[in-house]
Amino acid sequence: MFKLIGALAGYYFFGVFGAIAGFILGIMIDRFRAYGAGGVNPLNAAHRQAVFLETVFVLMGKLAKADGHISQDEIAHVEQFMQNLGMSAAHRQQAIALFKQGAAPDFDVAPGLKRFMAVCGHTLSLRQMLLVYLIVMAVSDGRIHAAEEQLLTDVALHLGYDQAAFKRMLEMVLNQSHFAAGQAASGTALDDAYKALGVSKESSDQEVKRAYRKLMSQYHPDKLMGQGLPEDMIAVATEQAKEVQLAYDLISKSRAK
Repeated sequence: MFKLIGALAGYYFFGVFGAIAGFILGIMIDRFRAYGAGGVNPLNAAHRQAVFLETVFVLMGKLAKADGHISQDEIAHVEQFMQNLGMSAAHRQQAIALFKQGAAPDFDVAPGLKRFMAVCGHTLSLRQMLLVYLIVMAVSDGRIHAAEEQLLTDVALHLGYDQAAFKRMLEMVLNQSHFAAGQAASGTALDDAYKALGVSKESSDQEVKRAYRKLMSQYHPDKLMGQGLPEDMIAVATEQAKEVQLAYDLISKSRAK
């Protein structure tokens, strides 16, 4: 019932992506009716989700074309992303249109990021997850090109990260990804594990544990959904959390010897 109402209301107020966000919110409202609303404003959450989705697809297009060529790996990544969202044919067309808009040579990211900050910027988790999605997108073809890294740095500046803070975040996300698909067994795994948590071998056990807990909190699905991240977009955060866990387990094991 609330899924249909949410989809219709979202479409009326915010367009196609509002319909997706409204549908997701309908599911959340059903849950809130059973477990309590927790002070969440559904209309504000729908708006945040719609803006988040629009920003993601536009920036994915900009990022894919940053090196002058959109690779098949990048196309496959976006197609998988849309499939994971369960988009209808109409929604897919809208997403593709936004992707192409971002890929246009003269497209300016500043206005869209300004809107994102006005709607979502007060929520640290949404800013972080936007960057995480874009970094994962950038490495979908195996490496980050210089032009892609420059664009990511510019986006990060719009989101309130200085260059040093973004570099730390980039290094952490890239090294977290090293623990996917069994890569934790590599010779540099322990070094990567420390980088994945944003600490060093000289950090105390307490500092390592604090960094681990902070990252796990940032990637916690319930927290992200409560702050406006669409439910079907939680998968990337979940994968990053798994990799953080693997990195922490490796460090803990090495320190126990």
